[in-house]
Amino acid sequence: MITWSTRRNVRILLVGDAGVGKTSLILSLVSEEFPPDVPAKAEEITIPADVTPEKVPTNIVDFCSSDIDDAESGNLQLEMQKSDVICIVYAVDNEHTLERITSYWLPLIRDYNSTDLKKPIVLVGNKVDLVDYSTIDMLLSIMEDFPEVESCVECSAKTLHNISEMFYYAQKAVLHPTGPLYIMENQYLTKNAEIALTKIFKILDLDGDGLLSDFELNHFQRRCFNLPLQPQILDEVKVLLMKNLPDGILNDNVTLKGFLYLHCLFIQRGRPETTWMVLRRFGYDENLQISKEFLNPPMKIPPGSSTELSHRGFQFLTLLFEKGDLDRDGALSPEEFSRLFSACPTPPFSTDIKRTVETNSNGWPTLHGWICRWSLMAYTEVNKTLEYLAYLGFTIHENESQTTAIHVTREKRLDLAKRQSSRSVYICHVIGSKNAGKTTLCRGLIFADMKNITLKDLRGSNKYCINTVQVYGQEKFLIMRDIKSEDPLQPSEINCDVVCLVYDVNDAKSFEYVAKTYIKYYAESKIPVLIVGNKSDMPKVRQDYLLQPTEFSEKYKILSPEFFTVKQNNKELYTKLATMAAFPRYQAAWILFYKHRLVQLWETAHINHFGLIPDDTLLWLSKAGLGLAVITFAGFLLMKVIQPTPARLTR
Repeated sequence: MITWSTRRNVRILLVGDAGVGKTSLILSLVSEEFPPDVPAKAEEITIPADVTPEKVPTNIVDFCSSDIDDAESGNLQLEMQKSDVICIVYAVDNEHTLERITSYWLPLIRDYNSTDLKKPIVLVGNKVDLVDYSTIDMLLSIMEDFPEVESCVECSAKTLHNISEMFYYAQKAVLHPTGPLYIMENQYLTKNAEIALTKIFKILDLDGDGLLSDFELNHFQRRCFNLPLQPQILDEVKVLLMKNLPDGILNDNVTLKGFLYLHCLFIQRGRPETTWMVLRRFGYDENLQISKEFLNPPMKIPPGSSTELSHRGFQFLTLLFEKGDLDRDGALSPEEFSRLFSACPTPPFSTDIKRTVETNSNGWPTLHGWICRWSLMAYTEVNKTLEYLAYLGFTIHENESQTTAIHVTREKRLDLAKRQSSRSVYICHVIGSKNAGKTTLCRGLIFADMKNITLKDLRGSNKYCINTVQVYGQEKFLIMRDIKSEDPLQPSEINCDVVCLVYDVNDAKSFEYVAKTYIKYYAESKIPVLIVGNKSDMPKVRQDYLLQPTEFSEKYKILSPEFFTVKQNNKELYTKLATMAAFPRYQAAWILFYKHRLVQLWETAHINHFGLIPDDTLLWLSKAGLGLAVITFAGFLLMKVIQPTPARLTR
C-alpha cells in the first residue's frame, strides 16, 4: 500500500524541574531497567526506526536542570527549535512541580515558540509508583487552556510502567498531531482539515451522487487501511451517526457531514492517527497541503521519447467521465465539468474546448473529446497530467502511483532505425505565412462539417487541435500545432513527428515563406514534410518564387503538394499526415501514392481478406517504374493489405 509522509525522524526534548526524573526515564527506556546510579544528564540517544511503533528514527535529548540558568542565554530556545516535540516532566508526588507546568514551563515555551513554529507538547507525570492517586484530571484543564498540549501520560521510571507509552505519545504528537486537525474550543475540525477531508470525500464518491455507499466505504477501507470493513462495524457506524447526527445518514448512505463527524470522533477519542493515515494516503503533508512528491513522482523520460496515456490511464479517465456525466447525456455540461474538478485547485483546462477537440452541439466535451484532451495534456504537459491525476484520486482507485497512467514511448531514433513508430500520439506542426489559413486547417481536424463554422469558431488563442485518425486500421491521435509565422523558429517549434507547410494558392507571395522555411530547417532533416495549398476553392495564382510548388517538391524529392479548402475539408489530408509520422523513414511520396493506388484496385476487386501482394501484382507495379521500391513496400505491408487475385487485377 502506498503511503505518503515526508517525516524522516523525530527529535524529542525532555524538560522539567530538578529531581522529577527526566534522566531516569531516558535510561530506563534504553536499558529496560531502573538505573542504580543516575548521572546529572543523559547523553543524546538515537532509537533506530525498526524498534519504534511508527518505524521512524527517534532522537531523545535531556535538558539538564542545572542548565536552567542558561535558558535565558538561549540554550533552551536553541534546543526547542531543533526539537519536534517537547515533553514537560513533573513528579506526581510533588504538587509544586505540577503547578510549575502552567506558571513557568508552558509560558516559557510559548515565548520561545512563534505561532508558526509552535511545537506539540506532552505532559509526563513520573514516579506514579510513589502515590495511589492520579493527576490526569488536573491535566485536562491545562490541555483546554493550552491547545499545544497534545496528550498527557503518567509513568514510573522505577517500575518501567508506561515508559514505552510515554515516548510513543511523544512520537505520535509529531507524526499525528491534533492541532492541525482539531480546535478544542470549538470541538470541530480546523478549516484546512475540513477542506482536505471534503476533497477526499469527493474522490471516494465513485458514482458522484454526494453519498458514500457501502461499496464505496469498503473500497475506501481497503485502499487506506488494507482491510475490509466488517458488516457489523459498518452497521455500528451508521447507528452511531443516526443517533448523534440525523443528517449524517441519507438513504442508508453516509453524507459528507457524517464523514466529517466520524473524523471528529476519531480525534476526540485520542485516535488522530486514523485521520492522518487517511490524509497521508491522499498525499497530504503535516501542513495539510498535498506534497510535491505525491503530485509529481519521479518519472524518467529519455531524450527523444514522448509520453502517452497508458491503458490504465484510459480506463481511469473513462470511469471519471462516467462519474461526472450525471445526466448520462454523453457530454459534460459546464456544471458537471466544474463539479468533476471540485477536488482540484482549478480545472486543468477550460470548459471551452470546442476549438481543441470534438464536442457536441452545445460545445460540451464528449467522452471522445475528453480522452483526446487528456491525451494532448499527457503529450505536451506530462507533469501537469500527473498532478491532476493525483488530485482526482488515481492513486487511491488504482492503488499505484499515477506514473502507471503514463506510457513512455521508445526513443525516436529507434523508430527511425526500425522504419516505423509504435506510438499512439503524433504531433504535426503547421507552418506558413500569415493569413495562409493555418488555423482553419488545424480546426478542420476536429470539425466534422466546416460549412456551418463561423469566424468566431475559428478565432481564439488555442494553438493545439487533437483528434483520432485511422492509420492502417489502427486508431492514432494526431495533434495539430499552429506555429506562429515568426523567424527564426525555436527548436521546440521545429522538432515534431511531421510538418505541414501551408501556403495560400490565391496569394502569389505565400509560397516563398514555405520554401525558405523548408530549405532552412527541414531540407537536411529526417522529419517528413507535406506541402499544402490552402484555400483551393479560390483561383490559383502563379507564386512569386523561382520554383512553383510542384517543381519545388520534385526538386527536393518530397511528396507533391496537397490541396485543402475549408468548404470541402478533405479528411484524407490528416490521415496522410499521421501515416507519414508513423513511418518516418519511408519515402512518403511513393508510400502514399501506392497506398492510394492499391486501395483503388482493391476496392474495384471487392476483396475482404488479409494476405501478401502476389508476385505478378508486384510485376505489374514494377512495370509502372518502381519495381524495387514496391517490393520493399510489399514486404512492409505483410499481413496489412488485402490479397487480390491476379485475374481481377488485370485491366
